[in-house]
Amino acid sequence: MSRSAIRAPQGVETRANGNHRLWAFYPLLAALLLTLAGGFAWQQLLRADLHGARERAQGQRRVLVPGPRGRILDRAGRVLAGNRPRFAVTLALDTLGPEFRAEFAAVKKNYHTPRESPPPTSAQLEQIARTAVVRRYLDQLETILGRATEFDAAGLQRHFSQQLLLPYLLMEDLTPAEYARLVEQLPANSPLQVFSAGVRDYPYGRLAAHALGSVGTDDSEADDDLPGDDLTTYRLRGTKGRDGLEKFFDDRLQGEAGFSIFRVSPAGYRLNPPLESRPPARGGDLMTSLDADLQLAAETALRINPDLAGAAVALDVRTGEVLVLASEPGYDLRDFSPRLSNATRDDIEARKAWANRAISASGTYSPGSTFKLLTAIAALRHGALDPDEPLGDPCDGSVLIGGKLFKCYNGKGHHGAVHLDEAIAKSCDVYFYQAGVKTTADNIAAEARRFHLDRPAGIELPGETHRMLIPDPAWKKRTQHEDWFQGDTANMAIGQGYVLETPLNMACFIASLARDEVWTQPTLLHRADAPAQHTERTGLTPAQRDALLAGMVGCTTVGTAAGTLNNPSLTNYIPGLSIAGKTGTAQIPGNKNAAWFVCFAPAENPQIAIAVMIEGDTAGEEVGGGRYAAPVAQAILKEWVKNQPKLNTPAPVSPSTLSLPALPSLTR
Repeated sequence: MSRSAIRAPQGVETRANGNHRLWAFYPLLAALLLTLAGGFAWQQLLRADLHGARERAQGQRRVLVPGPRGRILDRAGRVLAGNRPRFAVTLALDTLGPEFRAEFAAVKKNYHTPRESPPPTSAQLEQIARTAVVRRYLDQLETILGRATEFDAAGLQRHFSQQLLLPYLLMEDLTPAEYARLVEQLPANSPLQVFSAGVRDYPYGRLAAHALGSVGTDDSEADDDLPGDDLTTYRLRGTKGRDGLEKFFDDRLQGEAGFSIFRVSPAGYRLNPPLESRPPARGGDLMTSLDADLQLAAETALRINPDLAGAAVALDVRTGEVLVLASEPGYDLRDFSPRLSNATRDDIEARKAWANRAISASGTYSPGSTFKLLTAIAALRHGALDPDEPLGDPCDGSVLIGGKLFKCYNGKGHHGAVHLDEAIAKSCDVYFYQAGVKTTADNIAAEARRFHLDRPAGIELPGETHRMLIPDPAWKKRTQHEDWFQGDTANMAIGQGYVLETPLNMACFIASLARDEVWTQPTLLHRADAPAQHTERTGLTPAQRDALLAGMVGCTTVGTAAGTLNNPSLTNYIPGLSIAGKTGTAQIPGNKNAAWFVCFAPAENPQIAIAVMIEGDTAGEEVGGGRYAAPVAQAILKEWVKNQPKLNTPAPVSPSTLSLPALPSLTR
């Protein structure tokens, strides 16, 4: 048959060389294939790091463990705030995946739903299974220890969903005996583990509570630049300082966090061992200048009358180191660890014990007659009085100032014609009313500011008040919109009226006066090689300074403090120690008073300076400084002399040799 005879079936079209219209799609197909290949190459090669990071983020978890806090020590190295173990039992939920699954299967098989109720969801059955497994481990614990504990099913579910890799707390506050029993009876590979968490410990209880401060839970997100900051992170709670030294030096005391990075299964369970880890490290220790023995003596003396509030501050005259910083009423720091109960918090608030009366706004008071020392310095430097001559009118119990009668309250007045030393020793108001008016308010204020009595002392504690007040005529006009009168000057001269100071500031003042200087920078940090402080001199002549100090010694031997400091029959009597001091009493709104005593010792070689303030309970009492405050200083000094074998080494602080007359009768 010839080729021409062969015919294609009807309706079928043939082309010997293909369909030329399909050729137009070949370049498009090639472009699509190239795009796809390029996309694969870009994802696999150029974005490999991104995908690796995503895979790492999905398959790894980081756990942060806070480091223990550093210790707070007194100047002798005794621990005032440390750490103690707090034993608890935890359950590693992330190791119980097989048990949870097996329990889930059993629950699902055996669960019978009431006819009138909808069937439980898979998630609900999982919760039931987890609760059953954990409850069995808790039963095991209770059998070993012989005590029951509360089980929080809702807390378990929250922990499982939010903090699976962290230990789940089953039982806490174990006794040492319970801890030993569990260590002995629990298998080493048990998911139940005895967990020791460090909590703050205060070996001296309530000692220096306001100075030390407390700690609270730290929920901050800081990770200390640890590896794995791109991973889902679980944090065990740490602590941070809330107040006191714990807060001010929190950065130093904070430990260095440790970490572990784990691989996890798709369900979130840990796959051991960790890929990377570093143990936590304890924070740095803080050696304070506080002396635990002196602090205890001060607080014990302040608490003799539990109904009275007060504060005491003692400084090293040479260095400005704070030996005592006491405030009462106080509280026991052991009640804060591991947490403060509502009942204890309410009790502290009811007793108004939160306030640190040594430095806070609650501790600003008119300094009363202790301020007469400042008035005397101002008067001497401005030529308003001669220590060898009586001043103005004799004291017959009152004096007329600016048309108003001002009484002499100390000893009910009638001191007669007195010199500076006797006026200080017997705290004659009439003498200082006249000295103040003659000196002028502006000059007294300028002198007080030279001694830094108008500003915070700058101690290393949070919460120091800025409410110290040294008034003058310009201040009264600006704030009270009133003129200044001579009566204001008279009140200011005896430390009343508008003048406000803290016990810390008055301690700095008396320490400065002991060195014949005008400023003391207090510090709560101790250095064995701490240098002596040196600031501007007071500017008193040797004779003027001798008269001032003679009056201060007279205050403690025959004057307003003699009954409590120079009485051999009293418990705190210290034979042979010369004390230069000054009492004071100022009115407090509410018919009470602030009883003051400031001093330094030994008078001929000052080494320790003290300021004590007591909120008196006797309305109108004018000798409260000698009755209430001086015995507290005496208790501190009695403890202090125990460790001072060379008190009699002469080292006068004035240009002259200080003779300190006995002043048996303080009359001339």
